[in-house]
Amino acid sequence: MGSVEDEADEPVTPAGRLFVRPEMNQVIHCAVGLKNPLDVDSIKSQVRSSVMLRHPRFCSLMVRDSNGREHWRRTHIDVDRHILALDRPVSTTQKDDDSAVNEYLADLSTSSGLSYDKPLWEIHLLLAHKCVIFRIHHALGDGVSLMSMLLACCREEDDVNALPRIGNLENRRNSVGGNERGWCEWLHYYWSVLWGFVGMVLFSLVFAVEFALRGLWVCDRKTAIAGGAGVELWPRKLGTARFVLEDMKAVKKAVPNANLHLHRAMLRGKKGCNLACTIFVLRDVISLQVISSNEVTINDVLFGVISSGLSRYLDYRGPNALEEGIQLTGVAMVNLRQQPGLQDLSDLMKDNSGSRWGNKFGMVLLPVYYHKSGADPLKYLERAKFAGLLNYRIICNTSFTISNVVGPKEKITIGGNPITYMRVNSSSLPHALTMHMVSYAGRADMQILVAKDIIPDPDYLAKCFEDALHEMKAAAAATNKKSR
Repeated sequence: MGSVEDEADEPVTPAGRLFVRPEMNQVIHCAVGLKNPLDVDSIKSQVRSSVMLRHPRFCSLMVRDSNGREHWRRTHIDVDRHILALDRPVSTTQKDDDSAVNEYLADLSTSSGLSYDKPLWEIHLLLAHKCVIFRIHHALGDGVSLMSMLLACCREEDDVNALPRIGNLENRRNSVGGNERGWCEWLHYYWSVLWGFVGMVLFSLVFAVEFALRGLWVCDRKTAIAGGAGVELWPRKLGTARFVLEDMKAVKKAVPNANLHLHRAMLRGKKGCNLACTIFVLRDVISLQVISSNEVTINDVLFGVISSGLSRYLDYRGPNALEEGIQLTGVAMVNLRQQPGLQDLSDLMKDNSGSRWGNKFGMVLLPVYYHKSGADPLKYLERAKFAGLLNYRIICNTSFTISNVVGPKEKITIGGNPITYMRVNSSSLPHALTMHMVSYAGRADMQILVAKDIIPDPDYLAKCFEDALHEMKAAAAATNKKSR
């Protein structure tokens, strides 16, 4: 077997090159809380023998050729250069561990990034807080790839030999397939496929035009949460919103289908003859037809919570400062792999796999609408479905970023140490508000990273999101009682 010096350099993918550009230099931070104290020597030993160091991306330098093109070049790994152990508390101002860790992560989000003289990853051990922070450059992979890598290093808490379960995709396939259908069911199936294709074409045309408009001149109205070019360099604060997945499922069941009359209400007030307005109204009209037949998902609940929570926060920052129904546009990350959700690491490494390792995600424009306090909380959920694309200018012209990665359903351990929480955020963007949610063992934690000079109180914003979900759950329970 040849040495690593004999291996040919591998070109970095276009998506990977995007994330090393100065204006989009993105590092993913995954904070893992542990039940027991950390053993530094044991962790170093586990890293040396882990699947992570057998993956070529984690064993390669990023280098540039004479033309300035980035390539991966295999190298030897010195684990001691990648693991940083801090034995003292990382904050002198925060009393509890969660707040101290969030302050440390906020500082990392505007730091100088990762050094290019070694592979683009680090592990920070916060011994006083029993927390491990994985710092991994986005050029190495997206959230699904990196979560799959992390879970490959973990085991179930109840069975130390079992890998964490990431959902039963086979059951999902079987639920939508099979040959035991009558002719009416087959007719409905083919009609759905045809209508889905037509909707896809219409969506593609309309959103392509909307993307171009967003890139050229259309931007959100300036509000108390708006960022812009250069805001990625501003100091940050980090808060955490905590949700119970059963609460989200209860809300999901209460609104099985989106109501057309509520979607039509979204179109009110969009009068005018300019091109941008016409495109946005056309987008909403198509959405009414295509989306009305789709069932509500957990992501829809999350977007409804975001819409309601932002309305609450904007009311708090400036009562009566905004018009009813004003649109705020966010950027949402979506997985583009053939199999939704997480994948086994072995599948991600196959050359002919539809999953594949790396950055395989799209970005969609997500419009949410401001409504004053007192509105029906479930209406926020029924407005939460649309699409688009992204670049740096798009981010400057929108208001926030959000992503959601599904984590393990059961409690798991890493190196025999039970995990108490899993949280993710990334380095700064031009947005003053970025949100990243990860579910774990029946709960979901959303990290809320803000430019503190624009949004000084992320903890209050987190409470707005939590209260929005509780209000939706109460409204869902009341709706169920009325329907009985």
